[in-house]
Amino acid sequence: MTHDPEGERGRPRDGPAARAFWDARYGASECVWGAGPNRFVVEAFEDVPVAGRVLDLACGEGRNAIWLAARGWRVTAVDFSPVALERGCALAAKQGVSLEFVEADVTRYRPEPGAFAQVLIAYLQVPGADRRGAFDSAARALAPGGRLFAVAHALRNLQEGTGGPRDPGVLWDPAVIAAELAAVGLTVDGVEEVERPVEDAPRPAIDVVARAHRAA
Repeated sequence: MTHDPEGERGRPRDGPAARAFWDARYGASECVWGAGPNRFVVEAFEDVPVAGRVLDLACGEGRNAIWLAARGWRVTAVDFSPVALERGCALAAKQGVSLEFVEADVTRYRPEPGAFAQVLIAYLQVPGADRRGAFDSAARALAPGGRLFAVAHALRNLQEGTGGPRDPGVLWDPAVIAAELAAVGLTVDGVEEVERPVEDAPRPAIDVVARAHRAA
């Protein structure tokens, strides 16, 4: 069986239905996405000096947030699934890591303005209007000079890649993402497609990686 550890976040679309879907999925198995951090998150943060706070929007079970906290970052991790957050709290306690978990819909969440040095969004696969809401939250959260790192399944993955959602409306197109980040006032440093090997699959998954920052 082909295994895509980044899963299919973003189904179904509607708020209450989506919450129930993910609560059930998180409750059905241990560590849906695995306990280790995403490879692109590691690459993005491993050489960044630890200074200030990180906001992880749509953190799921907290694997990236916990990894960041273990490195010394002060982390706030946000997700709308209480089951996922319970898993995250348990995993953090098991690893002896301290961070803040917040239950909220990241498409409408209003973080403390200008309080975060870094914002992370990993595999938030939602319709464009909701995605733009999350980007707006990220832009509000960033301190001057603060940076956003985001990664998600690419639109091109639907036809040429492996795994991920089958709904084109929740997949990321680099040009669209760049425009949306600019529209919320961020300076776009780069948006590109990247390939990610998938175990036992004949071809890799195709993701979109985006980097942006708030002007100092």
